[in-house]
Amino acid sequence: MNNRMLTIVILTKNEEDNLPRCLDGIPNRYPVVIVDSGSTDRTISIAKERGCTVYENPWPGFAEQRNFALQRCNIKSRWILFVDADEIYPARFYNWFESQIAASDSIDVVMAPSILYLRGKRLDYAPGYPIYHPRLVRRDTAKFVTNHTGHGEAVLDTCRISYSPIPYDHYFYHGEIIEWMHKHVGKAAQEVRLHPTAGAVMTARGRLSVWLGRSVFRIFARFLYHFVLRRGFLDGAAGLEFALMFTWYEATIYLQAKADANRKPVSSEGVTPCSKVILE
Repeated sequence: MNNRMLTIVILTKNEEDNLPRCLDGIPNRYPVVIVDSGSTDRTISIAKERGCTVYENPWPGFAEQRNFALQRCNIKSRWILFVDADEIYPARFYNWFESQIAASDSIDVVMAPSILYLRGKRLDYAPGYPIYHPRLVRRDTAKFVTNHTGHGEAVLDTCRISYSPIPYDHYFYHGEIIEWMHKHVGKAAQEVRLHPTAGAVMTARGRLSVWLGRSVFRIFARFLYHFVLRRGFLDGAAGLEFALMFTWYEATIYLQAKADANRKPVSSEGVTPCSKVILE
Protein backbone atom coordinates (compact mmCIF):
# COMPACT_ATOMS: atom_id res chain seq x y z
CA MET A 1 0.00 0.00 0.00
CA ASN A 2 2.74 2.51 0.95
CA ASN A 3 4.58 1.79 -2.30
CA ARG A 4 1.52 3.07 -4.13
CA MET A 5 1.13 6.03 -1.77
CA LEU A 6 4.49 7.83 -1.84
CA THR A 7 7.86 7.71 -3.57
CA ILE A 8 10.86 9.69 -2.38
CA VAL A 9 12.94 11.35 -5.11
CA ILE A 10 16.44 12.68 -4.41
CA LEU A 11 18.31 14.79 -6.97
CA THR A 12 22.04 14.22 -6.62
CA LYS A 13 25.46 15.18 -7.86
CA ASN A 14 28.51 14.20 -5.78
CA GLU A 15 26.55 13.71 -2.57
CA GLU A 16 28.51 10.83 -1.02
CA ASP A 17 28.94 12.75 2.25
CA ASN A 18 25.27 13.70 2.63
CA LEU A 19 23.36 10.82 1.06
CA PRO A 20 23.75 8.14 3.78
CA ARG A 21 22.28 10.37 6.51
CA CYS A 22 19.49 11.48 4.19
CA LEU A 23 18.55 7.87 3.41
CA ASP A 24 18.68 6.97 7.12
CA GLY A 25 15.88 9.46 7.72
CA ILE A 26 13.51 7.95 5.14
CA PRO A 27 11.10 5.26 6.40
CA ASN A 28 11.75 1.84 4.90
CA ARG A 29 8.14 1.61 3.74
CA TYR A 30 8.74 4.08 0.91
CA PRO A 31 10.71 3.43 -2.30
CA VAL A 32 13.51 5.86 -3.13
CA VAL A 33 14.44 7.06 -6.61
CA ILE A 34 17.75 8.82 -7.24
CA VAL A 35 18.06 11.16 -10.22
CA ASP A 36 21.77 11.83 -10.66
CA SER A 37 23.26 14.51 -12.90
CA GLY A 38 26.81 13.26 -13.28
CA SER A 39 28.35 12.24 -9.96
CA THR A 40 32.03 11.33 -10.01
CA ASP A 41 32.19 10.16 -6.39
CA ARG A 42 30.45 7.21 -4.67
CA THR A 43 26.96 8.70 -4.79
CA ILE A 44 25.54 6.18 -7.26
CA SER A 45 27.18 3.15 -5.65
CA ILE A 46 25.88 4.21 -2.22
CA ALA A 47 22.38 4.62 -3.65
CA LYS A 48 22.44 1.17 -5.25
CA GLU A 49 23.86 -0.45 -2.11
CA ARG A 50 20.94 1.02 -0.16
CA GLY A 51 18.35 -0.34 -2.59
CA CYS A 52 17.48 2.88 -4.41
CA THR A 53 16.46 2.96 -8.06
CA VAL A 54 18.90 5.17 -9.94
CA TYR A 55 18.33 7.24 -13.07
CA GLU A 56 20.89 9.50 -14.68
CA ASN A 57 20.08 12.70 -16.52
CA PRO A 58 22.36 15.65 -17.40
CA TRP A 59 21.45 18.70 -15.34
CA PRO A 60 18.73 20.76 -17.11
CA GLY A 61 17.86 22.98 -14.12
CA PHE A 62 15.86 22.37 -10.96
CA ALA A 63 12.39 22.54 -12.48
CA GLU A 64 13.13 20.30 -15.45
CA GLN A 65 15.05 17.75 -13.39
CA ARG A 66 12.05 17.40 -11.09
CA ASN A 67 9.78 17.09 -14.12
CA PHE A 68 12.09 14.38 -15.45
CA ALA A 69 11.43 12.45 -12.25
CA LEU A 70 7.69 13.02 -12.53
CA GLN A 71 7.44 11.93 -16.14
CA ARG A 72 10.29 9.58 -17.01
CA CYS A 73 11.28 7.54 -13.96
CA ASN A 74 8.45 5.00 -14.08
CA ILE A 75 7.07 6.14 -10.71
CA LYS A 76 3.61 4.75 -10.02
CA SER A 77 2.80 6.18 -6.61
CA ARG A 78 0.18 8.88 -6.27
CA TRP A 79 2.48 11.25 -4.39
CA ILE A 80 6.15 12.18 -4.75
CA LEU A 81 8.25 13.85 -2.08
CA PHE A 82 11.37 15.62 -3.34
CA VAL A 83 14.16 15.49 -0.77
CA ASP A 84 17.59 17.00 -1.33
CA ALA A 85 20.55 14.93 -0.18
CA ASP A 86 21.38 17.43 2.58
CA GLU A 87 17.86 17.37 4.00
CA ILE A 88 16.13 15.20 6.59
CA TYR A 89 12.38 14.99 7.09
CA PRO A 90 11.27 13.97 10.62
CA ALA A 91 9.18 10.85 11.16
CA ARG A 92 6.21 12.98 12.18
CA PHE A 93 6.16 14.59 8.71
CA TYR A 94 5.55 11.18 7.11
CA ASN A 95 2.90 10.35 9.72
CA TRP A 96 1.20 13.68 9.05
CA PHE A 97 1.29 12.99 5.32
CA GLU A 98 -0.36 9.58 5.71
CA SER A 99 -3.09 10.84 8.04
CA GLN A 100 -3.84 14.24 6.48
CA ILE A 101 -2.72 14.33 2.85
CA ALA A 102 -2.39 10.91 1.23
CA ALA A 103 -6.09 10.33 0.56
CA SER A 104 -6.89 13.92 -0.41
CA ASP A 105 -8.31 14.70 -3.84
CA SER A 106 -8.33 18.47 -3.22
CA ILE A 107 -4.56 19.08 -2.99
CA ASP A 108 -1.97 19.09 -5.78
CA VAL A 109 1.08 20.51 -4.01
CA VAL A 110 2.22 20.78 -0.41
CA MET A 111 4.64 23.58 0.44
CA ALA A 112 7.09 22.35 3.05
CA PRO A 113 8.97 24.70 5.42
CA SER A 114 12.63 24.23 6.31
CA ILE A 115 14.96 24.84 9.24
CA LEU A 116 18.51 25.68 8.18
CA TYR A 117 21.69 24.37 9.79
CA LEU A 118 25.08 26.02 9.29
CA ARG A 119 28.09 23.90 10.29
CA GLY A 120 25.62 21.76 12.23
CA LYS A 121 24.22 24.71 14.20
CA ARG A 122 20.51 25.33 13.93
CA LEU A 123 19.73 28.87 12.76
CA ASP A 124 16.65 30.10 14.58
CA TYR A 125 16.59 33.66 13.25
CA ALA A 126 18.96 34.65 10.44
CA PRO A 127 17.30 32.93 7.46
CA GLY A 128 13.93 34.61 8.06
CA TYR A 129 11.31 31.90 8.48
CA PRO A 130 9.11 30.47 7.16
CA ILE A 131 10.91 29.39 4.00
CA TYR A 132 8.56 27.30 1.86
CA HIS A 133 9.35 25.05 -1.09
CA PRO A 134 6.99 22.95 -3.26
CA ARG A 135 8.24 19.48 -2.31
CA LEU A 136 5.28 17.12 -1.90
CA VAL A 137 3.34 16.82 -5.16
CA ARG A 138 0.61 14.78 -6.80
CA ARG A 139 2.34 12.95 -9.63
CA ASP A 140 -0.52 13.25 -12.10
CA THR A 141 -1.50 16.89 -11.49
CA ALA A 142 1.69 18.79 -10.64
CA LYS A 143 4.38 20.23 -12.87
CA PHE A 144 7.38 22.36 -11.99
CA VAL A 145 8.13 25.62 -13.79
CA THR A 146 10.94 28.15 -13.56
CA ASN A 147 10.70 31.12 -11.23
CA HIS A 148 12.94 34.15 -10.73
CA THR A 149 15.43 32.65 -8.27
CA GLY A 150 18.69 30.76 -8.54
CA HIS A 151 16.88 27.71 -7.23
CA GLY A 152 14.62 28.18 -10.22
CA GLU A 153 11.61 26.06 -9.32
CA ALA A 154 7.97 26.74 -8.63
CA VAL A 155 4.52 25.41 -9.43
CA LEU A 156 1.72 27.19 -11.26
CA ASP A 157 -0.81 29.23 -9.32
CA THR A 158 -3.55 27.05 -10.78
CA CYS A 159 -2.40 24.22 -8.49
CA ARG A 160 -4.34 23.55 -5.33
CA ILE A 161 -1.77 24.27 -2.65
CA SER A 162 -1.56 23.29 0.99
CA TYR A 163 1.10 24.06 3.60
CA SER A 164 2.83 21.63 5.91
CA PRO A 165 3.07 22.63 9.60
CA ILE A 166 6.11 20.37 10.03
CA PRO A 167 9.52 21.62 8.85
CA TYR A 168 12.36 19.55 7.49
CA ASP A 169 16.00 20.03 8.51
CA HIS A 170 18.30 21.42 5.82
CA TYR A 171 22.02 20.96 6.53
CA PHE A 172 22.93 23.32 3.73
CA TYR A 173 26.52 24.21 4.69
CA HIS A 174 29.32 22.34 6.45
CA GLY A 175 32.13 24.85 5.98
CA GLU A 176 33.21 24.12 2.41
CA ILE A 177 33.21 27.82 1.46
CA ILE A 178 35.00 27.53 -1.91
CA GLU A 179 32.62 24.80 -3.06
CA TRP A 180 29.63 26.79 -1.80
CA MET A 181 30.78 29.96 -3.55
CA HIS A 182 31.47 28.12 -6.79
CA LYS A 183 27.99 26.63 -6.71
CA HIS A 184 26.36 29.97 -6.01
CA VAL A 185 28.23 31.78 -8.76
CA GLY A 186 26.38 29.44 -11.10
CA LYS A 187 23.11 30.09 -9.30
CA ALA A 188 23.66 33.84 -9.57
CA ALA A 189 24.16 33.58 -13.32
CA GLN A 190 21.06 31.42 -13.58
CA GLU A 191 19.00 33.88 -11.56
CA VAL A 192 20.01 36.81 -13.76
CA ARG A 193 19.23 34.96 -16.98
CA LEU A 194 16.09 33.09 -15.99
CA HIS A 195 12.85 33.73 -17.80
CA PRO A 196 10.19 33.01 -15.16
CA THR A 197 7.10 31.15 -16.26
CA ALA A 198 3.94 33.27 -16.23
CA GLY A 199 1.72 32.21 -13.37
CA ALA A 200 4.50 30.69 -11.26
CA VAL A 201 3.67 30.79 -7.56
CA MET A 202 5.68 33.44 -5.72
CA THR A 203 6.27 33.77 -2.00
CA ALA A 204 6.12 37.12 -0.21
CA ARG A 205 9.91 37.14 -0.16
CA GLY A 206 9.95 36.47 -3.91
CA ARG A 207 7.63 39.39 -4.59
CA LEU A 208 9.87 41.66 -2.52
CA SER A 209 12.89 40.47 -4.50
CA VAL A 210 11.21 41.31 -7.80
CA TRP A 211 10.14 44.71 -6.49
CA LEU A 212 13.74 45.58 -5.55
CA GLY A 213 14.95 44.74 -9.05
CA ARG A 214 18.72 44.66 -9.66
CA SER A 215 19.54 47.76 -7.63
CA VAL A 216 22.85 47.89 -5.76
CA PHE A 217 20.68 48.60 -2.72
CA ARG A 218 19.81 44.89 -2.66
CA ILE A 219 23.32 44.04 -1.47
CA PHE A 220 23.01 46.14 1.70
CA ALA A 221 19.35 45.23 2.13
CA ARG A 222 20.24 41.53 2.13
CA PHE A 223 22.61 41.92 5.07
CA LEU A 224 20.18 44.13 6.99
CA TYR A 225 17.36 41.68 6.36
CA HIS A 226 19.19 38.62 7.70
CA PHE A 227 21.26 40.11 10.48
CA VAL A 228 19.12 43.00 11.76
CA LEU A 229 15.49 42.69 10.67
CA ARG A 230 15.35 38.93 11.20
CA ARG A 231 17.60 39.24 14.27
CA GLY A 232 20.32 37.01 12.92
CA PHE A 233 22.62 38.45 15.57
CA LEU A 234 20.80 36.20 18.05
CA ASP A 235 22.28 33.21 16.20
CA GLY A 236 25.72 34.49 17.15
CA ALA A 237 28.72 33.90 14.91
CA ALA A 238 26.72 31.50 12.74
CA GLY A 239 24.12 34.18 12.12
CA LEU A 240 26.79 36.64 11.05
CA GLU A 241 28.38 34.04 8.77
CA PHE A 242 25.02 33.28 7.16
CA ALA A 243 24.30 36.98 6.58
CA LEU A 244 27.73 37.57 5.04
CA MET A 245 27.44 34.53 2.77
CA PHE A 246 24.16 35.64 1.27
CA THR A 247 25.23 39.27 1.07
CA TRP A 248 28.15 38.04 -1.04
CA TYR A 249 25.66 36.06 -3.13
CA GLU A 250 23.54 39.17 -3.64
CA ALA A 251 26.64 41.11 -4.74
CA THR A 252 27.47 38.31 -7.18
CA ILE A 253 24.00 38.58 -8.71
CA TYR A 254 24.41 42.35 -9.05
CA LEU A 255 27.81 42.03 -10.74
CA GLN A 256 26.57 39.30 -13.05
CA ALA A 257 23.62 41.45 -14.09
CA LYS A 258 25.95 44.37 -14.76
CA ALA A 259 28.28 42.17 -16.81
CA ASP A 260 25.38 40.83 -18.88
CA ALA A 261 24.04 44.33 -19.48
CA ASN A 262 27.43 45.58 -20.66
CA ARG A 263 28.23 42.60 -22.85
CA LYS A 264 28.07 43.55 -26.53
CA PRO A 265 27.00 41.02 -29.16
CA VAL A 266 29.84 39.75 -31.32
CA SER A 267 29.74 41.22 -34.82
CA SER A 268 31.10 39.39 -37.86
CA GLU A 269 32.12 42.66 -39.55
CA GLY A 270 35.86 43.00 -39.91
CA VAL A 271 36.54 39.45 -38.72
CA THR A 272 39.22 37.61 -40.63
CA PRO A 273 38.31 34.34 -42.36
CA CYS A 274 40.44 32.43 -39.88
CA SER A 275 38.57 34.00 -36.96
CA LYS A 276 35.27 33.21 -38.64
CA VAL A 277 36.18 29.53 -38.74
CA ILE A 278 36.98 29.61 -35.01
CA LEU A 279 33.74 31.39 -34.16
CA GLU A 280 31.66 28.98 -36.18
